[in-house]
Amino acid sequence: MVATGALTFGVVGGATAAVTLTGNIDGVDADALLGQNRPEAVAPADPNAGTPLNIVLMGSDSRDGDNAEFASSEGTDGARSDTTMIMHISADRERVELVSIPRDSTVNVPSCPTTNGRTTSPLRGTKFNSAFAQGVIGGRDIASGALCTVATIESLTDVRMDGFVVIDFAGFQRMIDAIGGVEMCIPEYIDAPEAGGLVLHPGVQKLNGNTALQYARARKGAGLGDGSDLGRIGRQQELMAALARTVLSKNLLTDSPALLRFLGAVTGSLTMSDNFASVQGLAGLAYSIRDVRPDTITFMTVPYAGDPRNPANVVWTDEADVVWENLKYDRPVDSRPDEQPAPGATDPEAAPEAATDGAPAPSEPTASAAAPEPAESPSAAPAPEPSPTETKQAGREAFTGADVTSVCG
Repeated sequence: MVATGALTFGVVGGATAAVTLTGNIDGVDADALLGQNRPEAVAPADPNAGTPLNIVLMGSDSRDGDNAEFASSEGTDGARSDTTMIMHISADRERVELVSIPRDSTVNVPSCPTTNGRTTSPLRGTKFNSAFAQGVIGGRDIASGALCTVATIESLTDVRMDGFVVIDFAGFQRMIDAIGGVEMCIPEYIDAPEAGGLVLHPGVQKLNGNTALQYARARKGAGLGDGSDLGRIGRQQELMAALARTVLSKNLLTDSPALLRFLGAVTGSLTMSDNFASVQGLAGLAYSIRDVRPDTITFMTVPYAGDPRNPANVVWTDEADVVWENLKYDRPVDSRPDEQPAPGATDPEAAPEAATDGAPAPSEPTASAAAPEPAESPSAAPAPEPSPTETKQAGREAFTGADVTSVCG
């Protein structure tokens, strides 16, 4: 969403601002008024072209500013990041992959630098989201929480993180409203009093900003499974997939009011690392991934198992190491080592057929060698039955934005 907003601003931001200032924002045909013989728009440059990127995305429950009214009802102070994803953008800009990190993962948090020059104390055997809280306590700002989260991820994975983006509750709600809501399949009745009194009936529904925020935060209540953060991760991934489909289906370039609302929500709701905090840089990145579609956006969760020392936590399994290796070497995040081509392997279709046992390869049939007549089929073979649509388990297995994860009758 951030990249899309920056792209639209970079391409038509100036023209849109002019239209807004003149009060003619609705129904202005700029091409007709300005004529067709205009200079071609210059595509913004991607400052990281040809390089894979790993960006840490975090949701913050900070109590500051507009976020105070959305603060957690769990009775705790400070700020945490209960939602953390690593967004991997492939070097060829053809894949976007988001890997969720469970907040209740048992990890070691290293000493972290903060924006005020201090260094936080390390933590051992604590929950993953303690890294964000530790940074906020030490640096007294959201940026320090993000820095400690990035440092923790790098220490655990040995994969460089190229930047971070933090969005708060209020900003998330405004972003959803700016695009007119998101359509989702709600497979069963949901009643979650602790999530702002969220009530959803089964069926396909369009969620506005407030309802989407409640849905993203909900853990306990009817229709929400065991009430764990792990179940919430799956619903959050489904919501993000729906969000991606919605944004990609819209043409903000031709909808000036929606563009302005979207840009206002984007620019007023984020804390970002400096390397991604410029409109020019974001516009270039957005333009480079303009061909990404829902089926090339993959969601998955770090492979995990129950923590034998703490039943309320989880630990990452050996399969998580494969995920980090894939991120590091820019391979599809859900691929396995045995699926990778061997070094020096060639395309089997391009390679000539090799002779076996020293015998020459069979020659092609000549024109004089009559090919056998195909036997006549008494009747055409029946068409195969269509295979049922596979339903993926969000939060449990990898899926794309084009896959089915919930079924509504």
